[in-house]
Amino acid sequence: MTSLVAEAWPRPEPDAGGDPILVASGVRKTYRTGTVAVEALRGIDLTIRRGEFLAVMGPSGNGKTTMLNCLSGLDDIDDGTVIVDGQDIHALSDKRRTEHRARRMGFIFQSFNLIPVFTAEENVELPLLLIGAPAREARRRARAILDRVGLADRHHHRPTELSGGEQQRVAVARALVSEPAIVWGDEPTGNLDSSNAAEMLDLIEEVHRAGQTLVVVTHDATIAARAERLVRVTDGQITADGRPADLLA
Repeated sequence: MTSLVAEAWPRPEPDAGGDPILVASGVRKTYRTGTVAVEALRGIDLTIRRGEFLAVMGPSGNGKTTMLNCLSGLDDIDDGTVIVDGQDIHALSDKRRTEHRARRMGFIFQSFNLIPVFTAEENVELPLLLIGAPAREARRRARAILDRVGLADRHHHRPTELSGGEQQRVAVARALVSEPAIVWGDEPTGNLDSSNAAEMLDLIEEVHRAGQTLVVVTHDATIAARAERLVRVTDGQITADGRPADLLA
């Protein structure tokens, strides 16, 4: 595959000395069903620096995905603040938060979340069209980034015509096409076999080397080991935060 770093890869804003891109303070989230309340996040404090590759690990059901959803603005919070790229995202209206997320964030999910009736390039150009990019420019950028992730011959294939690894590459291209401040990944290798998972990890790492801020929730110690920083979440709290080499030993 052509090197992403060597090519004219879409890049986020230059790193201003590792300044914070996200600052979360006292974030709490409680789910309620009838009379039952489950405190999913219990006072999350976290700073993520621009250009950082952060892995998030922890037992299932302990709040990893909830933390990702709350820090990215996909879910509301009950208390605390989340500042992303200088904006208090939970102080925004739902409409403005959605717009901010569309312009400043990218997402890679375990289940790919591609639109089945759309081709690869249509799936990738969609985020640009939703924020008002001209159709011609959106198509050009979608094609260029699909080429960068090794899918130059798959532009016109629909998801059912692609392998699992190819579908996840489309999802990565879609996450990156708007040149977001942060890319969030929720178990991005979870539905892939070992060979495709290894290729996806190489791709994720290469995207990070190009300057992209990445936050990846994972059960895979291989991914965590290649991150710059590892956070462990247990019972809705951050219980460890440090170098992967230290926390995975």
